[in-house]
Amino acid sequence: MGVQKVCCIGAGYVGGPTCSVIAYKCPDIKVTVVDLSQERVDQWNSKDFNLPIYEPTLKEVVQKCRGTNLFFSTDIDSAIQEADLIFISVNTPTKTFGIGKGRAPDLKYIEAAARRIARITTTGNKIVVEKSTVPVKAAESIQCILQANKKAGCTFQVLSNPEFLAEGTAVKDLFNPDRVLIGGEESKLGRQAMKELAGVYEHWITKERIILTNTWSSELSKLAANAFLAQRISSINAMSAICEVTGADVSEVAHAVGTDSRIGPKFLQASLGFGGSCFQKDVLNLVYLCDALNLPQVAAYWHQVIAMNDYQRRRFASKIINCLFNTVTDKKIAILGFAFKKDTGDTRESSSIYISKYLMEEGARLNIYDPQVVPKQIMSELKHPSICDDPDKVDRLVTIFDNPYEAIKGTHAFAVCTEWDEFKAMDYQLVYDSMLKPAFAFDGRRILDHNFLLELGFHIETVGKKTMVNGMNGYL
Repeated sequence: MGVQKVCCIGAGYVGGPTCSVIAYKCPDIKVTVVDLSQERVDQWNSKDFNLPIYEPTLKEVVQKCRGTNLFFSTDIDSAIQEADLIFISVNTPTKTFGIGKGRAPDLKYIEAAARRIARITTTGNKIVVEKSTVPVKAAESIQCILQANKKAGCTFQVLSNPEFLAEGTAVKDLFNPDRVLIGGEESKLGRQAMKELAGVYEHWITKERIILTNTWSSELSKLAANAFLAQRISSINAMSAICEVTGADVSEVAHAVGTDSRIGPKFLQASLGFGGSCFQKDVLNLVYLCDALNLPQVAAYWHQVIAMNDYQRRRFASKIINCLFNTVTDKKIAILGFAFKKDTGDTRESSSIYISKYLMEEGARLNIYDPQVVPKQIMSELKHPSICDDPDKVDRLVTIFDNPYEAIKGTHAFAVCTEWDEFKAMDYQLVYDSMLKPAFAFDGRRILDHNFLLELGFHIETVGKKTMVNGMNGYL
């Protein structure tokens, strides 16, 4: 019969889009996405389709399927009971205390989901799929919990099916993935479970792109993929620092390097560093795993990827301070973009948070604008104890704007921290006229027309290129 009913525990960035696309591509399968948060479920069910996350074309996918074979609910137990296949797509944050603090994943939500599945399931055979990013052997832990608590007449098979979505292109990635990775036990029942899950994806994905492995290879492949991508970003950002000193242009270096067929051009765009929910967390998880396996040299190697990312952010903030005559106290600086990348409202580990942190520590007054991130989320990120231990200071120094021109008006400088397309098309003559002089532009994403801004009179600083002042290269 194949899979007929799917339940997804977790209606966040992974579960929501993934299961919406499954419902869209598999009209014969009933898909129910459940979550503890009534507010989040209400947003998924909203009449105007004001979804809790922003992804291009996601709204159209949900509109097509919701109420037909796609449902969002807080009735977790009923969805678990009737499902043939259950995705676990809950949050796996990095631990903030105890052993492994700052590196190890906190698996309490994974464990809670597994225990709930075991408690609710009274009969039948269920395939339980870990969709969240987890450390190697997490599936083994889930299997242990399910087996220890299962009732007579119940069987469970646990699979690993990591997501490889890039925020901003998540729906596109789901429609046309590079690969679908499924890991399971090397047994008859394990292979059958993998075949059942593969059958879901085969509704729209060719068999050649569906990779079957053992469970541990699948789990490690997810961490490895993100670590390799993060490594490329840190590598080109390390080159950008050299370019700024020598006079080389990092975009020209990246192009020359990227034409090598052994390397390729992707993820060689120098910027403020990587952010988002996965890269830093997954690399840190890998570092912790290496330490736990007594591989200190391997752990140190991967930790340097994180260290370079932190260095790039602090270096950019220091550049702003140095250019503004070594003090930004009470100076107004516009931060353009707060999401960690364009086409998403996600702010997790956004470079904008850290740029803002360093500038606030120097007493700068920040005018922040982002087209998708709500003010409440911006203030929440900046008031987090790891960013600022004085919430009143954030209230005093930060103002949120819903218009980029108003955010820049009367400032000493603006910094492009997210590569939103609208920042390329702004009227920079109007921007220049509205700013205090000398007017400084800091392009952290290398998206602006620097020569045009120079002609207008801006002092330009950008990642991976020497300072540009009134048509001349050199330091201020």
